[in-house]
Parts: sequence; C-alpha cells; structure tokens
Amino acid sequence: MGIQDVIEGKKQWRAHVARVKALPPDYQIVYKEMQKYLFKVGPVEPSGGPLLPGIVDFFEEGAAAGKGVLELIGPDVAAFCDGLIQDSPTYAAAYQDALGRRSVTPDPPAAR
Repeated sequence: MGIQDVIEGKKQWRAHVARVKALPPDYQIVYKEMQKYLFKVGPVEPSGGPLLPGIVDFFEEGAAAGKGVLELIGPDVAAFCDGLIQDSPTYAAAYQDALGRRSVTPDPPAAR
C-alpha cells in the first residue's frame, strides 16, 4: 500500500464521516452504535467493503422518507447488524474457530 492509497483512503473516510454527520441525530446515534458493534464482531474487512457506505445510503433514504431510524432497522441494533453480516467472515467467527482448533483434552501428566 503506497502513500497515495493511504491518502485516498483518508479522503474516502472523511467523505463518509461527513455523510454520517449530515444524518438526523437519532440516525447518527444508531449508526455509531452499529459501527462500534461491527468493528468488534463484524466483517473482517468492514472499511474495505460496501457495508458501512451501504448503511449510510439506507439511512439517507429512510431519513428522506421521514422515517425514524428504528422504523427501518427495528428495536434490536445488534440483531440488525448480525443480519447484515450473517454470510460474511467475521472476527467473532475467526476467534471461535481458533478456540475450536485447540485441543480439548488435557495434557498428559508429567512423568515422575
């Protein structure tokens, strides 16, 4: 990754953040909670894909239609996020796989 890639990535991120800040306050709050959740358990490459910009697109359409954010996603933000990433490789799944690969049998006792 060259310096130009880093600069372009920052420009894209700043434009994304500006779009989020233009949303109504309740949408911004829910978006930030979704972002936190997705960065913790979500897709392995959240910023490299269309997920976050797609959420902003969806929210912009909902706000333009005069709908409240919870009308769009429902009362459970985490469940909505889980639905978005159900077919994507996630950090949580990678962690669970790593735990599953560990031996579940104890080490043999040391010889005396």
